[in-house]
Amino acid sequence: METILEKLHANNIQPSFQRIKILELLDKKREHMNVNEIYDELIKEIPTISKTTIYNNLKSFVEKGIVQCLIITPYEMRYDIDTTPHYHLLCKKCKRVFDVNVKCKNAEALDIEGHVIEEIHGYFKGICKECLSREGQK
Repeated sequence: METILEKLHANNIQPSFQRIKILELLDKKREHMNVNEIYDELIKEIPTISKTTIYNNLKSFVEKGIVQCLIITPYEMRYDIDTTPHYHLLCKKCKRVFDVNVKCKNAEALDIEGHVIEEIHGYFKGICKECLSREGQK
């Protein structure tokens, strides 16, 4: 498994303190965070960091394929350090996003009806098991 420094070097990105901390946070939390959540966490450790810095670095990471941008709702973008093909569930109650393991035979094809598939995004919306158990619904 590549380290954060190796990922940055492999993609010709200078490994600044802020870039490393953004990627470390995404790797540690694995919560599909949005920019505000990333900012709220990092401002404690880096009082000079700005949301613009976070946006710009995330944009660069997405362009280089280091993280993927999730646009599950039209209101926010979330970021995932796991760039392997997988699906996500947005809980309508707690608004958290979870990785879900679902097989989709069409998604495994790299060529569909003569088109070359480069990216696949799959989102499910529902209620997560934690919210269901809290409400006694199962």
